[in-house]
Amino acid sequence: MTESAKKYDLLIKNVRVVRPRKTGIEKMDIAVQGGKVKKVAKGIAADSAREIVDGKNKLAFPGLVDPHMHCGIYGPLDEDARSESLAAAQGGVTSSLNYMRTGGYYMERGGPYAEVYPEVLKMSQDNFWVDYAYHLAPLDRTHIGEIDMLIDKFGVTSFKIFMFYGGYGLHGASNTQREFLMIGENEKYDIAHFEFVMRGIHRAMLRHPKLKDSISLSLHCELAEILAAYTKMVEGGAKVTDLDTYLTGETHDPECIDCRPLTGLRAYSAARPPHSEGLAIAIASYLANETNCANINLLHLTSQKAVESALKMAKIFPHVNFRREVTIGHLCLDYDSKIGNLAKVNPPIRSRKDVEFLWDSLLDGKLDWVCSDHACCRAEMKLGKKDKKNIFLAKSGFGGTEFMLPALITEGKPRGLSYNKMAELTSWTAARRFGLHGKGDIAPGFDADIVLVDPNKSFVAGDKASESDQGYSVFEGMEMSASVTSTFLRGRLIYDNGKAIGKPQGRYLHRPYV
Repeated sequence: MTESAKKYDLLIKNVRVVRPRKTGIEKMDIAVQGGKVKKVAKGIAADSAREIVDGKNKLAFPGLVDPHMHCGIYGPLDEDARSESLAAAQGGVTSSLNYMRTGGYYMERGGPYAEVYPEVLKMSQDNFWVDYAYHLAPLDRTHIGEIDMLIDKFGVTSFKIFMFYGGYGLHGASNTQREFLMIGENEKYDIAHFEFVMRGIHRAMLRHPKLKDSISLSLHCELAEILAAYTKMVEGGAKVTDLDTYLTGETHDPECIDCRPLTGLRAYSAARPPHSEGLAIAIASYLANETNCANINLLHLTSQKAVESALKMAKIFPHVNFRREVTIGHLCLDYDSKIGNLAKVNPPIRSRKDVEFLWDSLLDGKLDWVCSDHACCRAEMKLGKKDKKNIFLAKSGFGGTEFMLPALITEGKPRGLSYNKMAELTSWTAARRFGLHGKGDIAPGFDADIVLVDPNKSFVAGDKASESDQGYSVFEGMEMSASVTSTFLRGRLIYDNGKAIGKPQGRYLHRPYV
């Protein structure tokens, strides 16, 4: 057959195809034409394609949709996009959805999104190795008024509320939120504002009926007032497990081991206690019901109390379409992890008991997707010059998108999590929720975003095994039982056996994307 007569651009042979919502995996070939999957079948003729890749019996996962990343939070967006999206490609992520806002960190400027967002897109262009989109946070009344414009002009269909900003700082050390968020003198970022954001989202759903299933609101659920009070106690040496003692001003016996002041990740978890998540979820859910804001995403649930609150709210308000998210960091780390302060994140890393509860919830189908919450936060931002051990001086967040799938396989497979369910948790569900209808599966008509995984090739995670510019990894020393070997974006090989291929070719995903 002549080159011109060949039906396919690419043929990936001899792979075990992992599909979401299926039972079991099957050895098949995958034919690609024009960046889309054209055919998935056994024994597709090798001479029908211009390029042949032998999958060597590896697993073929759909490209991961990481719905929770933060490019540009602690560094210039263009630089962050280039390095951290390469880390994403390394881990099999082919679609990166990033949270973005105006104010401190991020763009370091206020103002309407009509002015700011084109700058975001300009800095993103030609720098992402994977396809990308953004969720935006309406911080003031002007932003709420821009929701329809953002949907129509830029294809932004997902928005965010940071509930703990109501009276507290990003890294736990600020009460000057107006200055930090760069909002007007007469603006307040509080529960009333959250309600008005929800009303704005509801109006947008009414005005865009064809997009109503793709328009959603995500919430970082922690209650600012609880965080402020508990942080004050913990920083003052309190052992929050004995709250009554500290509220009355009494002191503990210094010889009692269990009564010593908390430090490190344990201290940070106590300063932002699990019930602050549960309370915030209840408030957010009630507001969603009150405003008819139907599509609510409860982000990075960390604890038994948070999950139980989320499930209870779903029963109370069955007409609200909730989605519940968990991060790979909260599934793999607990507050006694050796990595220590480098694993500071909001909401915090919790107890081992909470970690196991998250796994049980995931296996029971009570959590909808796994994400990375990747935020490149370099070591110097974590370890203060004056006091490197003081966790309250450290910035929050860490990377990990590059290890998300290997870690999920490593921890999930022994627990009984099937490959098919992993594909659902890392690709399918988030793609459906966020309007990426052309992503999330290996089937005819879908983008040819394909990840080859060797389930028998182990490696040790860490900074040296990462493309991220972070300079450390919270997964340092963790032995992964499986390796991502090749990542294809729309049928193009972009990462292979530890090396980037070509140059960044990620496209902006104007949603809905089909």
